[in-house]
Amino acid sequence: MRQQVAILAAGRGTRLGRPHPKPLTPLADGSTILGGQLAKVAETFGDPQVYVVVGFKLEMILEAHPGAVFVYNEAYDETNTSQSLRRALAATNDGGVLWMNGDVVFDRALLALTIPLIDAQQSFVAVNTASVADEEVKYTVDEEGWIRELSKTVTGGLGEAVGVNYVSAADKPVLLRRLAEVADQDYFERGIELAIEHDRMRVAALDISALDAVEVDTPDDLVRANRSLRTHGGPA
Repeated sequence: MRQQVAILAAGRGTRLGRPHPKPLTPLADGSTILGGQLAKVAETFGDPQVYVVVGFKLEMILEAHPGAVFVYNEAYDETNTSQSLRRALAATNDGGVLWMNGDVVFDRALLALTIPLIDAQQSFVAVNTASVADEEVKYTVDEEGWIRELSKTVTGGLGEAVGVNYVSAADKPVLLRRLAEVADQDYFERGIELAIEHDRMRVAALDISALDAVEVDTPDDLVRANRSLRTHGGPA
């Protein structure tokens, strides 16, 4: 089955302070954030079906990447990632969906690590256990090792979510239902938490700590991403 991939690229990215959509931010290797993501997705999965959720200055993204299927979040300036993901999942065909935030610059080897879990139809969240910053989405696990909590307010977090995730075909209807229940300003992680709590959805923590993954929210983040590109070819 053709792998389905959704990229959430609807937001303004105001903290980065650029006039264009944040996913179109140029990187040191000559690509953009979104362009690099699409290249790595194609390299890993061959001929995936890619859905890009757009909103802010969507015409610029459509023009830059006309080969994708675009999903419009018409309320991009009033909603958060929960509603962009809900729209993306609703637009997909049968089968699981790999999704990522449209501002993540990551090592090309990261997606290869996802393949065993995707093949096993196991929902997961990619995590970095080497860092637990207060402002990032953090997680804890239960006694069996499945994710229990997933939010920015978690205390005693074991690591950070890096913005690359997968929902299996079986779990997708459950997650869609929970995303429809959360507040418009919630992050999609709230939908995952509700599905874990109320539907016993099992979500694995995929440790990618040995690889680079930078979520570019601020100019300092962009410097970090570009430094990694220049020093050792990752996360290009």
